[in-house]
Amino acid sequence: MRRKTLITGVALAVFTGMTVTLTAQPVSASPSVAGTSAIAPPAASLAAAPDISVTNVQAHLTQFNSIATSNGGNRRAGSAGYTASVAYVKSRLQSAGYTVTEQRCTDCTYPSNNLIAEWPGGPADQVVMFGSHLDGVSAGPGINDNATGSASLLENALVLAQQNPTMTKRVRFAWWTDEEQGLNGSDFYVRSLTATQRGYIKGYYNFDMVGSTNGGYFINRITSTTAAPLKAYWDSLGLQPEENVEGQGRSDDYSFQQGGIPTSGYAAGASARKTAAQASKWGGTSGSAYDPCYHRACDTTSNVSATVLNRSADGVAYAIWQLATGTGTPTNDFSVAVGPTSGSVARGSSTTTTVSTATTAGSAQTISLSATGAPSGVTVSFSPSSLTSGASATMTVAASASATTGTHTITVTATGSVTRTATYTVTVTGGGSCSGGQVVGNSGFESGTTPWTATTGVITNSASQPAHGGSYKAWLGGNGTTRTETLTQSVTVPAGCSTYTLSFYLHIDTAETTTSTAYDRLTVQVGSTTLATYSNLNKAAGYQLRTFNAGAYAGQTVTLRFTGTEDSSLQTSFVVDDVTLQAS
Repeated sequence: MRRKTLITGVALAVFTGMTVTLTAQPVSASPSVAGTSAIAPPAASLAAAPDISVTNVQAHLTQFNSIATSNGGNRRAGSAGYTASVAYVKSRLQSAGYTVTEQRCTDCTYPSNNLIAEWPGGPADQVVMFGSHLDGVSAGPGINDNATGSASLLENALVLAQQNPTMTKRVRFAWWTDEEQGLNGSDFYVRSLTATQRGYIKGYYNFDMVGSTNGGYFINRITSTTAAPLKAYWDSLGLQPEENVEGQGRSDDYSFQQGGIPTSGYAAGASARKTAAQASKWGGTSGSAYDPCYHRACDTTSNVSATVLNRSADGVAYAIWQLATGTGTPTNDFSVAVGPTSGSVARGSSTTTTVSTATTAGSAQTISLSATGAPSGVTVSFSPSSLTSGASATMTVAASASATTGTHTITVTATGSVTRTATYTVTVTGGGSCSGGQVVGNSGFESGTTPWTATTGVITNSASQPAHGGSYKAWLGGNGTTRTETLTQSVTVPAGCSTYTLSFYLHIDTAETTTSTAYDRLTVQVGSTTLATYSNLNKAAGYQLRTFNAGAYAGQTVTLRFTGTEDSSLQTSFVVDDVTLQAS
């Protein structure tokens, strides 16, 4: 994955284009890697994707590591290590029967070659494209970043050639140069295409850092139709993948997105830190970087999780087989989830939660929402009650003055071409017991750090950023280097109140000049729910008041969390002050 730089250049080369209809099928899970338990595959699949040998993928990684060792310790674009990497991939592909082309990126920071390989099967004007960047940084051999993506695609290409299935779509693979200097290789390629050729490419899939040792399971544009086959495979393994927020605008899918081509892809994470919730569901170390050797000399073959790598490589195979060899009409499918999954409501009041849906196979469809299991005196409504998969609705749980108290499970049913369900636990309390008041301690940061827990230096009276009130505030970011800072406090939200309002004042200034790319971010969470994400794109003079309904957390003790993340250059300051949660 690149550090942030500007993308410039003039197109000089043209490649033939193509088209693909994006669909997905029920998933067939691959065998587990050593040390993990196998997951039984689903019963049905129109096209059975092969298992990609993680041992073979690791053998390619060993080759890339040896190439770096023999060529100054790295595979940076334009270097001898990069040229040797291109030669290795090209020779394997040509021996397997691919049509292979080297495209010279003449306006790259380090002029060097993209490598494009096309399997000669399926209609030439209907193509699904899979790519990764082959270059690394000068600091080390670049094995996780990004020999893992390159090796996963190479082994998938070799298996496709070996099995030689009947193709309904054309498959094109690409290995990009100069990604680390600003996505220059892929940008050059996209700019070299005519509008007609770009229109042929209905989907581009990107694979950047797919073996991080403390990794997660991230998908670009996870709710899009393009992402459906990637998500379907990881869903079949019970991995609960998340949106690739860290990688937005930072890898080669961005070049295709800017060219009007639908994109998706897998990633396992770079320098951002794993949250406690992610560690709980995926394993690994909370508070540590997904890749502790990101852009460092220690990014060797030892810096790769075989489990994550295996699941990524098999997911690529599943997508290829479903998109380019499927022979039937797929079943449209979707998922439904509720967040937060529980809440408290007093008699005579109401609370809300969000019902989220996503298209997991085939095309988006219309879904109707309903609920069962509510106790006497409690009503459940949805706004809207009918939506298209991929959209969200607000669920309101209202308790009458005589509602049955206690804890109850409500089943949310989403009905479309199939039926999916999720559950919500509601605790109904007696009315008239609201203790009310403001529950955030030291809300203006004027009394030291207690009861806040913060990264050193976040709570400060520095004159460089004025406070909204008083002298102290919480200043996250402003470093201009790759860094993650946090500010948290555990709060107990009283039950039985009518209104719950979380508010804070936020000032954002930045040295970023872009008007389109979110490089630095502030995430606001209550418990495991993300309330809002702000970025350098939200810069504004002075403080802005931000407010949220916190009624879903009535009767609970939850953690209020602010997380500021900056990339490697150009500071963004997120200054927070006067944080309150008022119940009345």
